[in-house]
Amino acid sequence: MDLTAMALAAAVRDNRVSPVELVRECLTRIERQNPTLRAFITVDADGAIAAARALEADAVAGRFRGPLHGVPVAHKDLCAIPGLPTSCGTRTPDYFRSDMPCTAAARLTGAGAIVLGKLNMTELAMGPFGDNAHHGDVQNPWKPGHASGGSSSGSGAAVAAAFVAGAIGSDTGGSIRLPAACCGVVGLKATYGRVSRAGAMALSWTMDHIGPLAATVSDAALLFEAMAGHDPADPTSSSRSVGSIVGGLDAPVAGLRAGVPEAYFFDQLHPEVDAAVRAAISTIATLGIRVDRAKLPEVSALSRECSTPIVAAEAATEHGSLLRERREDVQPVVYARASAGFSVSAVQYLQAQRLRQRFAREFVATAFADTDVLLMPTIPEPAPAYAVAKAGSVEDIVARMGRFSRLTRPLNAAGVPAVSVPCGWTRDGLPLALQIVGRPFDEATVLRVARAYERATDWRRPPPQG
Repeated sequence: MDLTAMALAAAVRDNRVSPVELVRECLTRIERQNPTLRAFITVDADGAIAAARALEADAVAGRFRGPLHGVPVAHKDLCAIPGLPTSCGTRTPDYFRSDMPCTAAARLTGAGAIVLGKLNMTELAMGPFGDNAHHGDVQNPWKPGHASGGSSSGSGAAVAAAFVAGAIGSDTGGSIRLPAACCGVVGLKATYGRVSRAGAMALSWTMDHIGPLAATVSDAALLFEAMAGHDPADPTSSSRSVGSIVGGLDAPVAGLRAGVPEAYFFDQLHPEVDAAVRAAISTIATLGIRVDRAKLPEVSALSRECSTPIVAAEAATEHGSLLRERREDVQPVVYARASAGFSVSAVQYLQAQRLRQRFAREFVATAFADTDVLLMPTIPEPAPAYAVAKAGSVEDIVARMGRFSRLTRPLNAAGVPAVSVPCGWTRDGLPLALQIVGRPFDEATVLRVARAYERATDWRRPPPQG
């Protein structure tokens, strides 16, 4: 499991490794380390072994279901998987029930992936750190006691610890990219509508994105290509062709144009974050990519004024029964954030949606007038200690959450693709990350630049041993 998803799939195809062996190794790692890391909520050992045996028999017979044949994965516990409970990080094991399975997860299974279980997450996907009072705080694999990032906390930690070769996360304000950054892996939030949300719990259905977390850019592209595309079960899914993402990953990047938005995205950064991201940008400039400053429309107030009321209103609508009838079952910070939606009027909600449309148009028109990608930090500081992240009053914690996710939230409002890639380590061993952002539906260019940067550097480390 030190190998990538691509390497594991190739080893299975060449009969150099057995899917059953892979699953057993993963289950051994999980049994040994998960009591400390708390990345998994549900481990489906019997189901995973049964699936691995069937895939092994297919491989021996020369039959392969797809590019992920035999590759172990797991999914955030808001994805409906037949036969497994979906808690959405709440104390209720079967909180979310869906008439249809999660399309993204089903597509990965159809491509040959083996599901090992369901991954821990911030309750109701409402938090950027990875803490959970019901299932335990997901620990950062590189430094226990520190945040793993949220809300797809288990997804980031499980990939970093090599419990699985890939995972599904969801992203409403950064919840794929934040755990990717905190855990030193790759996380892709594609264009809104590019990956079906069917069969996944909604937090904010007009802001939610489903996407992959993986150890490398190539693995993230492989997972993304398998799960993306139109889905009749999701009326917001796009019918635009995805194309061959993996096939174009190593195409030349010389001649592309990158913009660096100094205002807002580089304000008040931790010194080690600032230094690592600027060093990454300098490396990208050596690849033949023209790097210049980029201008953006006013980001801070506009994105906040549209995102906050939309997410709050939609969350309160989605989880109204839980919030009203079982308030004591919900963590105080989660309740405070979600119940705020009860106070959003219809007029305020519609005004916010109108403002969001204007913001998205202006962001794309201004940011990409003469650039192909934007380069910026993913997180403003390294993964904080939980003792710091959870200190103080509910108001203190909510404010701290807003500061930590401020570099990712505007890109959900804009609906544009963004990938977080590792770009270094702090002096005390925490990962640092670069965010690469592109035009709507141009995941190919975003991932191509990310892959070129990844090839030019070597920030990946062997998984930590628990």
